Amino acid sequence: MKNLIVNADDLGWTDGVNRGILDAFRGGIVTSTSLLANGAAFAEAATLAKSSPRMGVGVHLNLSDGAPTADRESVTSLLSDDGMLADSPENLLLKRARRKLVLEEVEEEWDAQIQKVREAGIRPTHVDGHKHVHMLPGLFSIALRLAKKHGIEAIRVSLEESSLRTALASGSQHRAGVVMKQGVQARGLKLLARDARKEAARMGMATADYFCGIAQTGELTLEGVEHLLKNLPDGTTELMCHPGYADDALQKTATRLQGSRQKELEILTDTKIRNLVASQGIRLIDYGSVLQEV
Repeated sequence: MKNLIVNADDLGWTDGVNRGILDAFRGGIVTSTSLLANGAAFAEAATLAKSSPRMGVGVHLNLSDGAPTADRESVTSLLSDDGMLADSPENLLLKRARRKLVLEEVEEEWDAQIQKVREAGIRPTHVDGHKHVHMLPGLFSIALRLAKKHGIEAIRVSLEESSLRTALASGSQHRAGVVMKQGVQARGLKLLARDARKEAARMGMATADYFCGIAQTGELTLEGVEHLLKNLPDGTTELMCHPGYADDALQKTATRLQGSRQKELEILTDTKIRNLVASQGIRLIDYGSVLQEV
């Protein structure tokens, strides 16, 4: 059986991103999304998510963008001079190596983020990390522990399968340099957290068997998605994506993913893609379905 979770990251970022994700779910192959508890459009996102109960909703654990969810005074090691979460994964890794990242503060912030999502009336299907920060050394175990505490039974393991990365890279409409750089980052995550899936299993947490989408972040092509669907392995694969509408609010934010979000929305709702899923016998699921099969 070939199962596919198509997870749209960044629900709650802006209203345009929210609408794009919901359109990709209602008219395309998206089955799941990840909600930013501190996103500027969180309230609208929560309302939209509850209006689509068949869509899986996870918590997008964040240390890199926006205001903290916990009290600022209790998470000072995570904040920039202006009181915002602003560390890139690379900076967080460096702070971790220098022992300047206070893990207790990471746990407090993430705990507050999960609690906020739950208090909005959403029962999360899984947790994952904004920019994959939950995969950094010492942080994956925190994510696992908090998931168990809050009754969440699945977690994303952002270890990109090389064969699927190659499949997604099909086509000539992406920027090869960007894809190559992001591919290097994907390989780095594999080295940093190569035992993550085993660690999750020891905690009784469900995971997908395969994951892809890091190298193609912002560079997804129709041809690449077609090639992925034709070469999907048996088991459960998660494809990470970032659909949305490039509205004024999005253009005012720091994300580099602007026009690419609308392009991804077009790909994910393309009739050819939906028909290919059906013809290949692929079952579209979310993390809740993974739990039922464990």
